[in-house]
Amino acid sequence: MSNARLPEVATQLDQVDWKPFPEPFAFGGIRWKLLHTSPGTGDWSAIFDCPKGSSIAPHTHFASGQYLLTKGRMDIRGGVEKGGATVLAPSHGYESNGAVHEHTNFPIDSEFYMTFDGPVVFTNPDGSVMAVVGWEQARAAWSA
Repeated sequence: MSNARLPEVATQLDQVDWKPFPEPFAFGGIRWKLLHTSPGTGDWSAIFDCPKGSSIAPHTHFASGQYLLTKGRMDIRGGVEKGGATVLAPSHGYESNGAVHEHTNFPIDSEFYMTFDGPVVFTNPDGSVMAVVGWEQARAAWSA
């Protein structure tokens, strides 16, 4: 059986430069490498470098996703101390469709890889929609 019709892509991570992840979606110097976007399925994958004290803006997952925290600590919804979750590396996590993250922060230098199965909706402090980021918007932000 042939895989001729199935595109296969490998990204050599050390050959891709880090870029700042755009504010207002993240704060504190988070950098990323966009690894893959898939117009056919709507998914997109990236790796994130999160310095101590950085955070990701409030957002809701409009599709599931999975991450691999390879280094550090991630406090989701403020961490265990505030009723959320604290994840320590090395860990795998699953984000369900509809997962709401009011506050995700990194109290120590951290790094994680994530595949988003669809868009993420970033919200303003008042709860209104700031931006919808799917594969097209991720690709555009990477190219900017």
